[in-house]
Amino acid sequence: MSTPHISAEKGDFAKTVLMPGDPLRAKFIAETFLQDAVLVNNVRGIQGYTGTYKGTRVSVMASGMGIPSMGIYSYELFSFYDVENIIRIGSAGAFNDKLQLRDIVAGMGASTTSNFGAQYEISGTLCNLADYDLLSAAVTSAKELGQDLKVGNVLSSDTFYDDRPDNMKNWTKMGILCVEMEAAALYMNAARLGKRALALLTISDKPLTGEETTAEERQTTFTQMMEIALETAIKMEQQP
Repeated sequence: MSTPHISAEKGDFAKTVLMPGDPLRAKFIAETFLQDAVLVNNVRGIQGYTGTYKGTRVSVMASGMGIPSMGIYSYELFSFYDVENIIRIGSAGAFNDKLQLRDIVAGMGASTTSNFGAQYEISGTLCNLADYDLLSAAVTSAKELGQDLKVGNVLSSDTFYDDRPDNMKNWTKMGILCVEMEAAALYMNAARLGKRALALLTISDKPLTGEETTAEERQTTFTQMMEIALETAIKMEQQP
């Protein structure tokens, strides 16, 4: 079988899929961490691989950039390929001034500027939350790896270049730790389809100070986040 955006066959994806935004990061993870990794999708260059990590079958596939792209790929994986867990592993810009470059954040919630949720016709404001079991497994995995995982609310923005000078300040006042561009769509799709989702984010830049990592560093050096996600995948294999 295939979908409009994924050429894989039924069964090609594992129960848990790690989803970086960048296809090259997906390739890096497959080549660095997975045993016997097989390319199962490359439509539009969105590379997807399935292999094993410490004996557990795991897949990794890119989501592309932004909420619409994440909305498409996560929906198709959840709906047509029997994927139960998607862990976004991406980069984020720090809003909270206590965050440093390469700190890792778990998005307990994903606030958003997007209109993605309007399709559900809810007469109120939906609170986009991570799955508790995934979040708990990630927190435990981080502790076991000796990593300091920050947990809190993140912002999924539709704009990378924002013309509102006070926007970051206003979100920061509401306790938002950092900004990225995909988690809210992932959380909404998971909620609607009865699946599990979590965003793990490495701080790649600090807009207030101008500190930033390079594109190559974002692609190949955020390995602590990748290891937390992979260890979480092992724990989720035991979940019903």
